[in-house]
Amino acid sequence: MIQTTLNIEGMTCNHCAMTVQKALSSVPGVQRAEVSLPSKKAVVTTEGPLDLPAVVRAVEEEGYKASPV
Repeated sequence: MIQTTLNIEGMTCNHCAMTVQKALSSVPGVQRAEVSLPSKKAVVTTEGPLDLPAVVRAVEEEGYKASPV
């Protein structure tokens, strides 16, 4: 398992965090996504290398920004 931490910009409430978590979880290869509103970070767990462009795109399609830590 590989864990990748991302900075998430634009979240202001728990609904935002759940939306980002759902978007991250929908990316093929993502086993688990945990989003923290207070730290504005997400931890994405994958079996293999993370498709970073796909993850960033999924988050941006929901109106937020994601970038690697």
